[in-house]
This record gives sequence, C-alpha cells and structure tokens, in this order.
Amino acid sequence: MESAVDSGLPATSASSEVIAERYRAVRGATEQLCAPLSPEDCGAQSMPDASPAKWHLAHTTWFFETFVLEQALEGFDPFHANFRVLFNSYYNAVGDQHPRPERGLLTRPSLDRIFEYRAHVDRSVLALLDAEDSREFLGAIELGLEHECQHQELILTDLKHLLSRNPLHPAYRPEVAQRASTNKPLAWIGFEEHLGWIGHAGEGFSFDNERPRHRVFIDAFELATRLCTNAEYAAFIEDGGYRRPELWISDGWATASSRGWEAPLYWQRDSGDWMTMTLAGYRELRTSEPVCHVSYYEADAFARWMCARLPTEAEWETAAAGLRVEGNFAETGLLHPAPISNARTSDERGEPSALSQMFGDVWEWTQSDYAAYPGFRPLAVGFGEYNGKFMCNQRVLRGGSCTTPRSHVRSTYRNFFPPDVRWQFSGIRLARDAG
Repeated sequence: MESAVDSGLPATSASSEVIAERYRAVRGATEQLCAPLSPEDCGAQSMPDASPAKWHLAHTTWFFETFVLEQALEGFDPFHANFRVLFNSYYNAVGDQHPRPERGLLTRPSLDRIFEYRAHVDRSVLALLDAEDSREFLGAIELGLEHECQHQELILTDLKHLLSRNPLHPAYRPEVAQRASTNKPLAWIGFEEHLGWIGHAGEGFSFDNERPRHRVFIDAFELATRLCTNAEYAAFIEDGGYRRPELWISDGWATASSRGWEAPLYWQRDSGDWMTMTLAGYRELRTSEPVCHVSYYEADAFARWMCARLPTEAEWETAAAGLRVEGNFAETGLLHPAPISNARTSDERGEPSALSQMFGDVWEWTQSDYAAYPGFRPLAVGFGEYNGKFMCNQRVLRGGSCTTPRSHVRSTYRNFFPPDVRWQFSGIRLARDAG
C-alpha cells in the first residue's frame, strides 16, 4: 500500500492522543488572542494584504472542515455551505474564493456565529481523533494546526496595522516589562567554506518546502552576532539613506520613491523625535531595540550602507544549525522586538554561542529567492497549493518573530514574502564575505 509520504499526503509520526492535546491547545490559543478584541476590531480590514481577525478565526476552521472532515466523514454535512467560498483563501483546487480585499465587508456571519462554527468543527475533529481509524487523517490535522499557528501570527500583525490606522492609537493590550538589556557592539563570527547540508530531515513536523534535505556548497562568510538596531537604522536615515539611489537596487528605489518611504513602517516624527506604533500603543522609539517592519528593499539598502550584505538562507541555516530555539516569541507576551540581553543563544549541549537573537524578535530577511529545493515534491491535491504555488517573486526570511509561537519555529523553517512587504515583524541581520 502506498504510504502517505509516497502519495504526497501529509504524514506524521505523532499519536492521535498527542495530536488531540495539541489541537485543544492551539485552537484555544487562537481564541485567547482575540479575547481582548471587540466585534468591531474583529471585523475590520485595514488593507488588502491584511485580513480581519474574524476571517482568520473562520478560515482556520474552514481548513479542518475542508481538508479533514469532508474527507473523513461519510455523508459529510457542512456547517454552512456558503462558508466553503467565504473562507477559502487561495485554494483553487477547492473552488471559488471571496475576493481578498473585500473580507472586511463580511459583516455577516456575525462573530458569534463564527465561534459557533469553530465549536462545531472542534467537536467533530476531536471525535475523529478519538476514533480507532483516525490514523490516515493525523497528518492533515497536524498540518492544520501548524497552519493555524501561522494565522495566530497574522492575527497580531494584521491587528497592529489596523490599530495603527486609528488616530486614537489604541493599544491591543498593556505593555509587558522587557527583559534586561545590554549594549553589545556589532561583531562578526566567521564560518569556513564547506560542503554542508540544509533542509529538514528526521522526526518532527516540517512543511513540504523545507524538504528534501540536500547538499549545498557554502563559501566562507561572516555573520553578525546580533540583529541591527533602531539606532543603527536611524543613522542610515540621517545619512540620507532614502535619498541615495546608489544604495538601492532599481526595483527597490522605484518602490520606495513611488510610495514615499522615509523610514520603517510605523515610525513617525513627533517634535523632532522618532515615535512608533506597537501593540501596546504609540510610544517613543527605543534605539536599542531591533529595527523591524522594513522591507527586503530597505534591508538590502541598509546592508549596502553598512558595507555588508544580507545572508543567504543557506548561510543563515548553517549558523543556526544546532542552536536551541530560544528567544522572544509570542509566549513571552512582549509582542514587540526586545533589546539584546546578556543571555546568549546556546547550542543543543547547553554551550553558549557567540550568536544572539537568532530566533524570535524579528523575521530576518535573506537575499535568497524563495524557490524549490532540489527534488522538491509538493503535497497532493489542495495541500500542494500550501507552499509550492508561491515559489516566484518572493524572498526567504528565517528565525521567527516576537509574534510567532515558539513551537512553530525550527532552524529549517522557511518563511517568505514579496520584497516590498513591511507590515510583518521583519528585520535585519548582516553578513559579509570572509576576508
């Protein structure tokens, strides 16, 4: 019999009991993120790239109903037939979708109705997990949970953009005290040229775009030991960084010029001082924090100004391999990049590394195009549209951010966005050629 992996269907080694426990945790966490929000907060859409929180709540539920329950249950009866179109994001193999820029116009169904939808699907999925013949659907459920973790992050990033458009500068929730910080100069750690391996292998979940693990030749390089800060980026601005075309690639210069960029997203001048919008409201810019909400174009121009460059994703993964996944993630409650602390990232043996902030705080732009690994095989049917169809005109980011669930991140994780995107928590780590 053909295995799930051979057939291109999601597979997992986890038991139904483990999946059920994680299902309850992930689904509950999504609803907790929305608990501080009003129905009005949950229904508004601030731009076409963002979605209302209500839509995220429904779409993540649609995923389980469409890719799990519809396949598993004989005589399947959907919660509401029209939800198949309303909450389909981009799965053309499944059918039509409601236009993305018009998700904020869906005042009906109500938020209460969406929570009824979630509860209905949750009962059915948990009943399936309790059945003896659930094994063939565990991989799809696990994929759905990782998919929901991505939408937990999107709820926060989309909400931040929404609140930033309100002249009252409302806060999502009060600020949480940050960790103790330290002032560390930018330093470099060298890596020798070598024939290495990148990509996911072995046990544990991974997306199809992280596979297969394969060999890459990596020239000698150096990687910055920490993320770039607001202070360093402010110096780039003061030195005319947004007015110097020699620092920018052509498309980046055209984009920055046509859109009037003069600073990262959410930065504003107030009586000569830089202010910024956070999920805890509007406040002064703290120079020691990692710079974030910059596009690939801005990161690339800044790196050139610093006489450096952005790392490739193979360089980044080489540096991160063997490090513990620890840092400022959504679970810390900060929901904002934090200054570097005295604590260093450690490796799997507990030994400290010279590298800091490799995971969490901000997604780190790389110079790598988002493309298929050699031997890549997309998953079957609708699952194959999850990642593979976006392998064009995107750049890879690594490491996770302050709004990413910690359990969702690993050194092989490949995030990707178009080079002009700024509303994500995206930042900068520098690299340079050795010698």
